[in-house]
Amino acid sequence: MPDWSSGLPSELLEVIGKRLASGTDAASFRSVCSPWRDAVPFQAFAPLLLLPFGPDSERVALYSVDEERTFSLPCGASCGWLALMDGSAAVTLLNPFTGARVELPPADEDVAAASSMNVSKKDGRWVLHPEDDYGNAAAASAIELDEMRQVFFYEIVLSAPPDADGRGCVAMAVLPSSTEVAFCRVGVDSAWTLLETYLECSVDFVVHCQGRFLAIDCTGEISSCSSIAAHGRPTATPMPSLSPPEDLRHRSYLELNGELYVVGAMVNVLR
Repeated sequence: MPDWSSGLPSELLEVIGKRLASGTDAASFRSVCSPWRDAVPFQAFAPLLLLPFGPDSERVALYSVDEERTFSLPCGASCGWLALMDGSAAVTLLNPFTGARVELPPADEDVAAASSMNVSKKDGRWVLHPEDDYGNAAAASAIELDEMRQVFFYEIVLSAPPDADGRGCVAMAVLPSSTEVAFCRVGVDSAWTLLETYLECSVDFVVHCQGRFLAIDCTGEISSCSSIAAHGRPTATPMPSLSPPEDLRHRSYLELNGELYVVGAMVNVLR
């Protein structure tokens, strides 16, 4: 591998850096090595312009004035919607581009209990009780907003974007340190329903693929959830699966064209 840190004087690197036309070029230049990064400080480039797009689209189009080109990027949310939770554990779906909102059922004691959390409401606020001292009100501590995700919902995934009436899809939630997941029919159910996945380790990811939800635990094992219809209770069944490579870091999963993909970073230490 060539040593890019030598061969070009710093004065020449600075001249090249000043001629870079876009933030993309500057970021690529700075990522080569430390001397190149030092030669090009952060500069102010024209912002990308958000182009009109369909409200149900899973991608957004951004136009670069500097480069005169359009970038199509996936929206970092489930079906383009963000799940927001406030201090009372009320959950709202928000489309950040259209401003549309859809209310989901609030979290409750059963959801927290699935993660071995003993909670109750006191003066309108959720409090967490010690595992071995539930009856001692003085030992309970208020759950702060930045702690809600570790008590109730860690992640929420949608089967599809909500329709104009705020219905037409199912939401499934990953619960912290639990082999159970929670689901609700958006715009229909008034409470979350727990579903046991029968996985040996806690569920870390949920992906909607080929019309059904897949729950994936911390080892990469997968449990397939049956279709969540208007009536009846779904079931979950572990399925044969291949464990991801051991040296794969920051692992995540996504659905693309009906296929399940594992995404991560492979780290090689050079000596």
